Amino acid sequence: MAFSKDGHWVWDFWLADDGERYHLYYLHAPTSLGDPQLRHRNARIGHAISGDLVEWEDLGEVLSAGDAGDIDSSATWTGSVVRGDDGLWRMFYTGSRFLSPSEITNVETIGVAVSDDLHTWRKDPRLQLQADPAWYEILPDGTWHEEAWRDPWVFRDSAGEGWHMLVTARARGARSRRDTDRGVVGHARSADLLHWTVQPPLSSPGGGFAHLEVPQTVRLGGRDLLLFSCDAAHLTDDRVGAAGGVWLADAESATGPFDLTGAYLLTPESLYAGRIVEDRSGTPRLIAFENGGTDGGFLGRITDPLDIATDGAEPRAVLYVQERNPA
Repeated sequence: MAFSKDGHWVWDFWLADDGERYHLYYLHAPTSLGDPQLRHRNARIGHAISGDLVEWEDLGEVLSAGDAGDIDSSATWTGSVVRGDDGLWRMFYTGSRFLSPSEITNVETIGVAVSDDLHTWRKDPRLQLQADPAWYEILPDGTWHEEAWRDPWVFRDSAGEGWHMLVTARARGARSRRDTDRGVVGHARSADLLHWTVQPPLSSPGGGFAHLEVPQTVRLGGRDLLLFSCDAAHLTDDRVGAAGGVWLADAESATGPFDLTGAYLLTPESLYAGRIVEDRSGTPRLIAFENGGTDGGFLGRITDPLDIATDGAEPRAVLYVQERNPA
């Protein structure tokens, strides 16, 4: 049974595993808004639990927008959850501030909420991480309609030297006809999950993507990969006219660098914002939200776990990671 919520659209999501249950955190907005595009400026974070990634118990909203002037005064957007050495769970999430009710211009900032039990969350206002103009495009540059700094994916450094954060970001540069082709994987580092330092991007612009949404580093078939999403409308340069969806890109390690020029589709755009999670057998499974129905309307629900084949088989009922030709 796909996860859905009566009277609401459900889309981007992330998961935490406490060893007994999976915790699903998902964006939702009421269908009474009428226009699905309005969901972005009205997004709130909900919570559901499951023992098997299939049957979910919805527990309702856990994080809402802040007050006027807060980093999340309009909406709370996509994030990730990790457990620190102090035993506390931390949800890194995107705060969105729309500057006008009639325009899509918004400023995105990374915030954090803390929990003892994955159920009750309290925002910690000490973290307000923004794009550093030393490397990343900011709104006053006038090259894009938003200050892109969202979808934080946080994970521990493999050498035990703190934590990494991957971010949906755009490279800064002089104005040019290629202003659209600036999507990069932003990067920040921390020793303690509280104090973060923005780093240079882990990929280069020019890969054909205006943005790389909901990034996640994964290891499949013995290879380090970057999982991300980009719809057809935000493909650029040689990729214009191609299909969008959930993508994979090769990586030298979990912290890149990531080869965006060789990125390839894992799923079509009918599925989006994919996440890979291990089930109780240790098998990696793909979960995504259903982006569109047969009538072209927005569905707004989350799939059951989907199999991923890494054996080079032709596409079949399961989704697959396509074999790369040695070059």
